[in-house]
Amino acid sequence: MVLGEERSFNLEGKKILMIIAPENFRDEEYFQPKEIFLRSGAEVTTASLKTGKIKGMLGGIAEAEITLDDVNVAYYDAIVFSGGSGATVYFDNEKALRIAKEAFEKGKVVGAICIAPAILANAGILKGKNATVWKSDETLKIFDEQGVNYTGKDVEVAGNIITANGPHAAKEFAYEIARHLE
Repeated sequence: MVLGEERSFNLEGKKILMIIAPENFRDEEYFQPKEIFLRSGAEVTTASLKTGKIKGMLGGIAEAEITLDDVNVAYYDAIVFSGGSGATVYFDNEKALRIAKEAFEKGKVVGAICIAPAILANAGILKGKNATVWKSDETLKIFDEQGVNYTGKDVEVAGNIITANGPHAAKEFAYEIARHLE
């Protein structure tokens, strides 16, 4: 791939749920994938613990249309957890863990970037699988406790589960999700 090269996908009719923290989501990990999904024709819904305007770590403003309480996993083709320091709120959040587990069990594409793969690990869907995550004592401890094979790659694919390790991997993460949906 040539650096800076934009890729195109046909995601017409696909529905993607992006879950962001109620504060301090990582801007690039939300806005870059969302732009790629929308440009490819997908319908994107943003969910959080609260609706309305949410500020990212770098000052970007996102609009959460629904809360996790309102998520119907069956409606979506993919569930994507954005990272950022605020995403720790979901590490042990029963609703977030249920959404991740249900999406996996229904064969949906499940994505998580930055520290958010720890959510998937705690949901039990990464056990014995290769995955990546933003490397910290906390995330590596969760991976270890949940039996996840940490690879350290920018983007890792394990069946329908796609993980990425930070803002620099946001576009490649989105492209991999789009490839799986296409």
